[in-house]
Amino acid sequence: MSQTESNMDGLERQLLLKQLQIKSLLFITQSINQNVSADGLFEIYQKTLNWELRIPKMALFFREENGEWICKTHTEASEELLCAKGMGKHFERFERVSTVTETDHPLLQDYDIVVPVFHKKTPIAFTLIGKLDDKDNTYETISFVSTITSIISVAIENKRLFKRQLEQERLRREMELAGVMQNMLIPKSLPTNGYYEFHGVYEPHLGVGGDYFDFIDLEDGHVTFCVADISGKGVAAALLMANFQAHVQAIIRRRLDMRKFIKILNKTVLKITGGDKFITFFIGKYNVETRHLQYVNAGHTRPILVMNGAKYRLDEGCTILGVFEDMPDIEVGEIDVEENALLIAYTDGLTDLRNEEKEYFSVDLLEEFIDNNSDLEAEFFNKKLMEHINDFRGEGEYPDDVAVLTCRLF
Repeated sequence: MSQTESNMDGLERQLLLKQLQIKSLLFITQSINQNVSADGLFEIYQKTLNWELRIPKMALFFREENGEWICKTHTEASEELLCAKGMGKHFERFERVSTVTETDHPLLQDYDIVVPVFHKKTPIAFTLIGKLDDKDNTYETISFVSTITSIISVAIENKRLFKRQLEQERLRREMELAGVMQNMLIPKSLPTNGYYEFHGVYEPHLGVGGDYFDFIDLEDGHVTFCVADISGKGVAAALLMANFQAHVQAIIRRRLDMRKFIKILNKTVLKITGGDKFITFFIGKYNVETRHLQYVNAGHTRPILVMNGAKYRLDEGCTILGVFEDMPDIEVGEIDVEENALLIAYTDGLTDLRNEEKEYFSVDLLEEFIDNNSDLEAEFFNKKLMEHINDFRGEGEYPDDVAVLTCRLF
């Protein structure tokens, strides 16, 4: 064969290769536009390398969301390579198309070339290529492999990012709906009359949460009010809170004595949660005629009662709800309330707040605020308290749900 004929044969092979490349690129692009699944794209990739480019040995590794590198498609890859863990650190040293050397991991030495793909400077795929025989077109072949690996890998990564975005949007909508539903359960307004004034504030950490307060007029001269804090945050805690609220209201209306009420409520919580969650709980029962207050504090933050300038911590009660099947000793607190008293019940999210210097909004700081504002009406007291703690925390977030129930007993 003359030199001219040899050159013509080379040009024909190059032309054929270009035609195959264009055909393959067109098919891959059409498949991406038709929203072919990730598995379908991996299959197209493998067939393109094996059939069109005649690469007999290959393995494509793709980075999963958990950071693990998984072989998505291969030809002639060893089981040892496919099952190997921690290959990422051996892949990630390759920042460009590279030749495998004797210093690389033994499993990589079965291959000739490593083709990396990056997405926004983060490695997302590596292709291993072996048994390349066509020396004349090696550069062209590897360049094309790099191109289609990038196209398919980025397309699949974008699919994954889009799916994650859809999931986040769905979760956001679910959280919004859960927040709407929870707002329907939290009293929007509390009563004010000649005997008392109640006002509540609720700031969930994640839009929904497990804090709870309520007020029930028993229509026999007694009113009952309560505050609870359910372990955990988010939708799970909110669902438990809704269930707990329904049981509290149902059991209260049976007009049981405080000890019996707490024992039944505890068993109800234990049945609902199976012991996986617990609830701190404070409940007060106030006689508007005699001004006598009964209460039980079930492991909750101690409410503060202010009367004639003195402060009382309401701490008598029992352990938290939902832990012991048989509730240990239950102490019922009793106190005669003087005129114009102020009672502040809250969840521990209030005193867990921290400022930008990482200092807590401690009980001492809360008591200092109370000393300076105990003459305010319940609603204005709460509004000023929220302004105060928001100034205190600055740019920081609420670390937990916050609920405050303030009662002015005239």
